[in-house]
Amino acid sequence: MSLQFIPPDVNLDFVGKRYFFVALSTAINLAAIFLLIFVGLNYGVDFAGGSIVQVRFHQATDGNRIRGALAPLNLGDVTVQEFGKAGYEYLIRFDKVHNFSNLGGTLQQALNRSLPGNDAQVVRVESVGAKVGKDLRLDAVEALVVATIFMGAYIAFRFRSVSWSFGAGAVIALIHDVLVVSGALVISHLQFDLTTLAALLTVIGYSVHDTIIVSDRIREDAAKRRREDLATVMNRAINETLARTLLTSGTAIAVLIALLALGGPILRPPAFTLLVGFITGTYSSIYIAGPVVLFWEGAGKGRKTLSRAA
Repeated sequence: MSLQFIPPDVNLDFVGKRYFFVALSTAINLAAIFLLIFVGLNYGVDFAGGSIVQVRFHQATDGNRIRGALAPLNLGDVTVQEFGKAGYEYLIRFDKVHNFSNLGGTLQQALNRSLPGNDAQVVRVESVGAKVGKDLRLDAVEALVVATIFMGAYIAFRFRSVSWSFGAGAVIALIHDVLVVSGALVISHLQFDLTTLAALLTVIGYSVHDTIIVSDRIREDAAKRRREDLATVMNRAINETLARTLLTSGTAIAVLIALLALGGPILRPPAFTLLVGFITGTYSSIYIAGPVVLFWEGAGKGRKTLSRAA
């Protein structure tokens, strides 16, 4: 006898609880918008511009001593953050300096001169101009908007035999996912850079994939059950794909938890983005995309849509 993760006859009332979860999601999205406007993301050097230098020391030191060692260089506002092994490795961030041809070498000499006996090694240097950072931010927003619109348009066309409103449901679900992940990044104060943006675009793709699975089952059930209304068919489809959804999402989330815990500081922002995104993407496929279709169609129109699909 095979082991079944979820009984095949499970019949949870997902659709019946849509009003509560839509209200909850709306509140979370409004909170995320508030955080984005009044707090903002912690942009990395890719988007904010400036320079970031990773330095490794032979012996443990602290951020105040590093700031003191760099003070003669007149770098302006210097941010020193522990990175990797506590006390031994730091990220130093400041506005881009144009006067140094070899920024890494200049910083390394200043640190070794002020901290004798504690050799400093510059591991990497990244510099981005303010205009380039602004352009990258605009490109990032454009990429998110274009990806969301085209994904929604594809789903609307793909499932037009059931209802064009599936595209609207997919777009709203994707906007929901992006806002939730963005709000989580603001709260966590993790750095938002190009790798985090790539993770956010991956979340959009994952969420759409999960929405397509549910929508495809709705279309199949609509053709087989002509007399049932859209809400009943949709709830049945969600239950039928529940095992697949939980197993797929569960294995991905387990890997991301391990990556978040063991991957180190560089991988932490994208891993966190993917983790939150996969969770909310699974949630939105069930509680956001479907209810939007129901609200869009209305009870009477939904029955006619199923009749045409059959």
